[in-house]
Amino acid sequence: MNAAPRAINPWLVALAVVVPTFMEVLDTTIANVALHHIAGGLSAAQSDSEWVITSYLAANALVLPLTGWITAHLGRRRYFMLSITVFTIASMLCGLSTNLNMLIACRVLQGLAGGGLQPCSQGILLDTFPKEKQGAAQTFFGIAAVIAPVLGPTLGGWITDQYSWRWIFYINLPVGILAWVLCSKWVWDPEYLVQEREELSRQPLRFDFPGLSLLTLVIVAWEILLSKGQEWDWFGDPFGRIQTLVVLFVVGLVSLIWWEGRTARPIVSFKPMHDRNFGAASLIVFCAFAVLYGSSTLLPGMLETLLGYDALHAGLVLSPAGFFTLLTVMVVGRLLGLGTDARWLIAFGLTLLACGSYWMSHLNLEIAPHQVIWPRVVLVIGLGFIFAPLNVAAYLYIPQKMRGAAVGLFALLRNEGGSFGTSLGQTLTQRREQFHALRLNEGLDPFNPALASFLDQSKAQMLKQTGDPAAATQMSLQALAGMRDTQALALAYFDCFLIFAVAGAVLAFFVLGMRRSVAEKGAHVGAE
Repeated sequence: MNAAPRAINPWLVALAVVVPTFMEVLDTTIANVALHHIAGGLSAAQSDSEWVITSYLAANALVLPLTGWITAHLGRRRYFMLSITVFTIASMLCGLSTNLNMLIACRVLQGLAGGGLQPCSQGILLDTFPKEKQGAAQTFFGIAAVIAPVLGPTLGGWITDQYSWRWIFYINLPVGILAWVLCSKWVWDPEYLVQEREELSRQPLRFDFPGLSLLTLVIVAWEILLSKGQEWDWFGDPFGRIQTLVVLFVVGLVSLIWWEGRTARPIVSFKPMHDRNFGAASLIVFCAFAVLYGSSTLLPGMLETLLGYDALHAGLVLSPAGFFTLLTVMVVGRLLGLGTDARWLIAFGLTLLACGSYWMSHLNLEIAPHQVIWPRVVLVIGLGFIFAPLNVAAYLYIPQKMRGAAVGLFALLRNEGGSFGTSLGQTLTQRREQFHALRLNEGLDPFNPALASFLDQSKAQMLKQTGDPAAATQMSLQALAGMRDTQALALAYFDCFLIFAVAGAVLAFFVLGMRRSVAEKGAHVGAE
């Protein structure tokens, strides 16, 4: 039996579906800070350990757009609970892995299972709450989608430092069991989904194998590009790996769009993109999550590399933003419930995101912890104003039959935005560090009186310690090179934050192209 046997409080349903979603989104970032521990524990190269992240993201992205098709044929409740079960078992196997190949295989299984959790949980919320309460429901979902990647590096760093990297996977076991129990009691398929599945069961099973093959090619090429692009020197790769991946990605994407547009039962439908609200919301969510993941990766790296913070203290500096996000999403849910146009909340959130990023671009190496906390708080409050209104605006004009495809596609773009932001941040940091190091070298000449004074004082101090003039000179030059490299890296980080600020400011103008987005009282909003 899959239809609800009795009326259930929608907030109990929301709690049941948000718990596994939080767990799944958390796993996209929780392992980032533990890669060197994983590499050491499994006797693997540091560069090879990055496949722990890449394999999960690729598998996760592959399943996201398929959720609508799987839900229609298998049943959303059944598929949701199956995903929770497999995800929990795969998490246990990740913790038990004895070598890197086993861990990567288990992460692929974990990603395949976790890919269905986000779109299914969002579809359940859309079906459970009436239209006038969609703002509050999407706000609750936003708690998982926005706070989880913020807390991921902090929690992962603390667990790794205090216990072992294996426990970043083991913590999913009690959460997964709790989520399964709650969903088995409170989550049921709506009547229209039951009828749809019964109709499909009487028809011959038609699966879009060409579409799945093209989708797999596109996702795998994209994820490897983002993961290995900087390591392989992008288009300077002498072995042609990046060039080959780009060709495969472009040809695969064009072929996928062409094929899915002409097949009767596409595995990925791009028709929701014809709606201007959904198209604009897709672009905004991709870029907004790129900024979130990019800054969430760069800021801890800056604190640990340049300011001497360990993983725990870097997490403590970043964690206050999560508290303000909770307050923000509650305020936003209330504003949406009062009939506020989602477009203006999105524009305000993008403005705050730009301001927070711009503020971070003006930091320096003499800052105290509170001077890092507040720019981060402003940025994350901006994301809190964006997420729930963006979901309301995106799905408001999408027909019910297309909502399953829309939810999966939107979740895919949200996740891929995070991958893109992480890769962009790493690439820009390394490229801008090289640029600033060369520019700083221009002022390091023997005719610079400040440089001459520094070297004289440094050599005198080093000579007292070593008694060797040659060694003192060499140590002074090394100290100077260290200062140059530190300043170049700091300027590179600040450049990245400035680029994120410009992106937020430009995105605000795309809101002008959206239609009025108010959650009016009235008809129920369905999904999938």
